[in-house]
Amino acid sequence: MTYHFGSVEYDFDSRTFVMGIVNVTPDSFSDGGKYFSTEAAVEHGLQLVEEGADFLDVGGESTRPGSEPVSIEEEINRTIPVIERLAQRTTIPISIDTYKSEVARTALQAGATVVNDISGLTFDHHLVDVIAENQASVVLMHIQGNPKTMQQNPQYENVTTDVAKFLSRQAQKAKEAGIQQIIVDPGIGFGKTFDNNIQLLRELSIFRKIGYPVLVGPSRKSFIGTILNLPPAERVEGTAAAVAVCILNGAHIVRVHDVKAMKRVAAVIDVLKEQKQQ
Repeated sequence: MTYHFGSVEYDFDSRTFVMGIVNVTPDSFSDGGKYFSTEAAVEHGLQLVEEGADFLDVGGESTRPGSEPVSIEEEINRTIPVIERLAQRTTIPISIDTYKSEVARTALQAGATVVNDISGLTFDHHLVDVIAENQASVVLMHIQGNPKTMQQNPQYENVTTDVAKFLSRQAQKAKEAGIQQIIVDPGIGFGKTFDNNIQLLRELSIFRKIGYPVLVGPSRKSFIGTILNLPPAERVEGTAAAVAVCILNGAHIVRVHDVKAMKRVAAVIDVLKEQKQQ
């Protein structure tokens, strides 16, 4: 599968790609407030590019469990100056992490080429048209509930089957709307129990059958904290283990905080995976 993002072409069958996280928020679960100013966020994004990031994912609203939404105006004020400056200084594809159509429209005009929607096109029904009209790419993620309530009591008949059906349905909706480049994400930690997350990672290969590149975001998530009994900043090794499993089980893209370390993990696992397949 070869996708084009502006002037950049990525063959998702060639290797694992790494998406670096740029949180322009005061309250994200792992690094909230650390890169809240425009200058700090831009410098962080450029540092991630230096470390080997293949994508930059810029977000202006925390979606950690229990988080409150921010206004469209505030989200635009946080993210657009960062996207504009990054787009001027790097050719790496920039993703806007939002479910709001007006934020997405403004970000795509500012230089983003991907919309990363945690709701899989269910929170804002205008978003699908905005993405299609701008000939942008979309990441469709699965969530049960919303960030404020999602971890209260998530329920599934079978989490892998339920999530795969949702992503297949939403991918078809995106395709029918005219979106050419679709990526799917099972949504680790978004309305999922510890056991749900473990099952999704173990059965990740099922999501490849949907027919689109698979993105996974295990970085510093709570399931790692549960296993290791460590806070987010100390979950790098646990993240590395999860990233390795993601790649071995079929992920095309991993979304991470620690780009340099995970880029190295991906490079090694890609070779080992290739040896295994031969």
